[in-house]
Amino acid sequence: MPIPLIWGITVAFGFLAWGVFAAQYIWPAISKRERAEAFRPILVLHGFRYIGLAVLIPGVVSPQLSATVFARGLAYGDLAAATLALIALAALRTRLAEPLVWIFNIFGTADLLNAFYQGSHLSLPDTPGLLGAGYFIPIFGVPLLLVTHALAFRLLMRKEAAAPSRVVRDAA
Repeated sequence: MPIPLIWGITVAFGFLAWGVFAAQYIWPAISKRERAEAFRPILVLHGFRYIGLAVLIPGVVSPQLSATVFARGLAYGDLAAATLALIALAALRTRLAEPLVWIFNIFGTADLLNAFYQGSHLSLPDTPGLLGAGYFIPIFGVPLLLVTHALAFRLLMRKEAAAPSRVVRDAA
């Protein structure tokens, strides 16, 4: 089987599997929560995007890849997205929460889509050794991150209501 076809299949399966997982498990768990609490697991997950810095380390990826503008853009874009996610997480109970989540989500989505676009210009599917151990980032991690970005957009665009209000009754 040609390597570009294997690449395409693995990326497609990553999106399919994470999409099914999100529909079956993540969305049902977060959709009933109040918005701030629904964003919490998504933002924590994206706090791990510092992992993208691995593409700067020769040996994890090919030295030819780690020295490219593509690798620097990917690594620092992921680091910026992780930072934005953690800032938004820290601000969840403030009036800045919604604008910060919007900024994180737009930037983070654009960063991942740009990485796919730039990777296609480098012909990553045609040069299997460039990614080295980093191969699992675009086939496993990126689909999960893009699926959770879609969930965050869905949360951002819905009207605030979700969680049933809890009435605290006096014991006396």
